[in-house]
Amino acid sequence: MAKYFIFIFLIAAVNCLAQTETTAIKTGAERFDVYLPMLKDKKAGLVVNNTSMVGQEHLVDFLVQHEIKIAGIFAPEHGYRGEAAAGEEIRDGKDQKTGIPVVSLYGETRKPAPEQLARLDVIIFDIQDVGCRFYTYISTLHLVIEACVENNVPLIVLDRPNPNGDYVAGPVLKPEFQSFVGMNPIPVVHGCTVGELAKMINGEGWTKARNKCDLTVIPVLGYTHLTPYQLPVKPSPNLPNYLSVRLYPSLCFFEATSISVGRGTEFPFQVLGGLNPNFGDFQFTPVDMPGIATNPLHKGKTCFGVDLRNLTEIKTFTLKFFLDFYQQFEKKEDFITRESWFNLLAGTDEVLKQIKAGKTEDEIVQSWQPELTKYKDIRKKYLLYPDFE
Repeated sequence: MAKYFIFIFLIAAVNCLAQTETTAIKTGAERFDVYLPMLKDKKAGLVVNNTSMVGQEHLVDFLVQHEIKIAGIFAPEHGYRGEAAAGEEIRDGKDQKTGIPVVSLYGETRKPAPEQLARLDVIIFDIQDVGCRFYTYISTLHLVIEACVENNVPLIVLDRPNPNGDYVAGPVLKPEFQSFVGMNPIPVVHGCTVGELAKMINGEGWTKARNKCDLTVIPVLGYTHLTPYQLPVKPSPNLPNYLSVRLYPSLCFFEATSISVGRGTEFPFQVLGGLNPNFGDFQFTPVDMPGIATNPLHKGKTCFGVDLRNLTEIKTFTLKFFLDFYQQFEKKEDFITRESWFNLLAGTDEVLKQIKAGKTEDEIVQSWQPELTKYKDIRKKYLLYPDFE
């Protein structure tokens, strides 16, 4: 496993830089002088969660103090306050602090209904993304754009930096693999902020709506696609720090395998381990953790593997971890336990076919390049910030 610690990427300096506050950054939500006038005398609906902060104050509380009428809150995966584990159904209710109705967009309904939008003059979307296609906040964004078009409601996106926004990588999703973990023909690491992605979804006509959304993006000040960004609030319960966010694109594929990514520990998406002692010297035991992990893989059992917290460099997307574990299994079906789920995460069935055929990472990555080139050309049309290239 020592080879994990000698991978060479051009991101070494990022790790150090990201540990310091980027004081020059001013998020869209913090540019209230721009958007508050747009909300005067309007009934607003908010798509927000625990990351929707204006400094140290939640956007909902901030807007209430500024006498903005909030008619409803729409909650994505993990809930309005970020209190639910991955995949856990979110229920309708009320915000205990303000009494504002909260509508779930992660349960039976994942798209705002016409009757919920009928009383609204505008929708505000303010959620911190991590730059991966299968992170479901951008799927919620897709459906919100679609609903806004269908119900003639303007949308304002308060933009935030992308902590994985300094590169583009991975296979581009094929239409037949569209799901809630992949709704748009973009690569695993899409290299866009939420605002840029909203413009792309809208501009390319990727929703089912026939027309375009009345979309306004409030950009971030002081951000470029080379700006390291340490998230001030963890974006979801199992991405607690910068390292987990940077490793997430590479490790999420393990969710379709018998290898744990550390859910049910204090270090999710920072370790890898299975039940075979030959997998590595590092040991951990997943347990139930309310609001973070419910019945995690290998609950109560000792897992053996590798501790990626020892990495001295922050990684970009790689298949090296996955291929290494794959090669250690004599019976491959004991490793990849949910092929269909893997294909949905990959956005294609070609990656798994290539892995089974014994292709190297370089060969697999090279096969993505034609579609990635086309995607990069599309992406350039919607960039709001200086690019990494």
